[in-house]
Amino acid sequence: MGLPKAEETAMRNLPSVSLEEARQIITGGERKAQEIGQPVNIAVVDAGGNLVAHARMDGAWIGSVDISINKAFTARAFDISTGELAGNAQPGAQFFGIHVSNKGRVMVFAGGIPLQHEGQVVGAVGVSGGTGEQDQAIAEAAVAAFRPSR
Repeated sequence: MGLPKAEETAMRNLPSVSLEEARQIITGGERKAQEIGQPVNIAVVDAGGNLVAHARMDGAWIGSVDISINKAFTARAFDISTGELAGNAQPGAQFFGIHVSNKGRVMVFAGGIPLQHEGQVVGAVGVSGGTGEQDQAIAEAAVAAFRPSR
């Protein structure tokens, strides 16, 4: 028995959104939220679904802090927007009941979108505090502000 070779124990490095990129994403979302007059919570998670950054705009609901983080988690966990997932999570649909998985963290309404770079998911953004349409529009603006630094 010997020690494993270095190449057998090396950790796999996944491309992931950085803190600087997460701040840019949040800024893009905040601009859209201000434009439409809806304060929200905006969360960005990395490739592993872990929180990188979060902002709660002045006046945004406290109850939406957790929802925004979980929308981002959901979008990364399943590599699909939460709005799209919602369509497949209705009674009779293929993913009905998915919202109770992952200790209740799965959100099945609009506002969570995966972040991609060179065809690979590197994180996700989640927005909560407005209507589903508002959250989705703000999340889309946040994604549009994503400028990968690699």
